[in-house]
Amino acid sequence: MVVHRKTLMAKRQIKTKSVKKVEKKVSSGRVYVTATFNNTLITLTDTGGNTLAWGTSGTAGFKGARRSTPYAAISAMEKVAQSAKGFGMSSVEVYIKGPGSGRDATIKALRGAGINITMIADVTPIPHNGPRPKKRRRV
Repeated sequence: MVVHRKTLMAKRQIKTKSVKKVEKKVSSGRVYVTATFNNTLITLTDTGGNTLAWGTSGTAGFKGARRSTPYAAISAMEKVAQSAKGFGMSSVEVYIKGPGSGRDATIKALRGAGINITMIADVTPIPHNGPRPKKRRRV
């Protein structure tokens, strides 16, 4: 008589630990907006710089050339502002970087969401003459 080893072994039950997510309550924070020519990235952090939520025009459901529109930036900011309200955030500092079309639209959307803006800073990097340019084209 042949007895398979698998039938003799007792089946182990795997217990999974349920980890409860602790909701953070933050009264003030920072919003970093990076507006590129193709997309708008929004990051919500606390005052220490720890990321609480983020969103882009792409995650808001826009694809291709529509990601670079101000409307896409507004809808991305509305989703981030909703999560900010969930954290209990009432006032934010806004840091804007980049030349994209979503710069002004994100601030309007943040005001419309009912979050108080304490400061707006433009942190776009500006080259102090930068690297040597390519040689001039001869046609």
